[in-house]
Amino acid sequence: MGKTEIIITIVIFNLFFILFIVGIVVFIRQYKIKKKEHSAMLLHQKEEHHKELLATQVEIQQQTMHHIGREIHDNIGQKLTLASLYTQQLAFENKAPNIKDNIENISAIINQSLEELRELSKSLTDNAIETNSIYKLLNAECTKVNELKICKINFNCSNKKIVLPYQLKAILVRITQEFIQNSIKHSQCKLIIIHLEEVENKVMLNLSDDGIGFDTSKMVSNGIGLSNMKKRTEMLGGSFEMQSSNSGTKLAIALPL
Repeated sequence: MGKTEIIITIVIFNLFFILFIVGIVVFIRQYKIKKKEHSAMLLHQKEEHHKELLATQVEIQQQTMHHIGREIHDNIGQKLTLASLYTQQLAFENKAPNIKDNIENISAIINQSLEELRELSKSLTDNAIETNSIYKLLNAECTKVNELKICKINFNCSNKKIVLPYQLKAILVRITQEFIQNSIKHSQCKLIIIHLEEVENKVMLNLSDDGIGFDTSKMVSNGIGLSNMKKRTEMLGGSFEMQSSNSGTKLAIALPL
C-alpha cells in the first residue's frame, strides 16, 4: 500500500469517526429536546388537570350551597313558621298572663330564628357573584365594613366595568373577605386600602392595612383561608404575594384574564 493510499485511508477513517461523534451529539441533543418537550407536555397536562379539578370543586360547592339553602328555606323554615303560628294562637287563646308572656317570648325567639334562617338561606342560594361585576361585589364588601365603623376601607378601581369570569370573581371576592377579616381580627388596623385594576391582560388586586401586622403562617379563618386561596390563585396561573410587618400588611394578587 502506497503512502497516498494510507493517507486517504486515515482521512476517511477520521471523517467516519467525526461523523460518528457528530451523530452521537445530534442524537443526545434531540433526546434532550424531546425529553424537555415531554416534560413540558406533562406539566401542561398536570396544570390543565388542576384547573379542571378546581372548576369541578367550585361547581360542587355552589351546588351544595344551593341545596342547603333550599333545604333551610323549604324544610326548616316552614316548620319554624308553623311553630310560630301555633304559639301565636296559644298566646291569643290563653287567659293566664304569665303563661301568655312565656308563649310570646317563645314566639319572639322563633321569629328571630326564622329571620336569621332566611338571611342564611338567601346568602347560600344568592348568585350575586355570577350576576354582578367584580367592582359591585368588592364595593358591597367595603360598604358593609364601613357601615360597622370598625375601621375605614378605601376602595379604588380604575375600571368599574371590568368583565371577569365566575371563577376569577369568586377568588377575588373570597380573598378580599379573608384579608379584611384577618386585618380586623389580628392587626388592630384603622385603615384598609383596596385597589383593583386591569393591566396588560391581567387583573391586579392590591390590599393593604396600617395595622401591627401578624404571622402570616398562623392565619386562621372560619372560611376557606388565605393559604388555600394562594393555592387556588397559583392553580389559575396567577401570583400571590403577601408581606406583613409591624407597619402593616400588604397582599398583591395578579390573575391572567
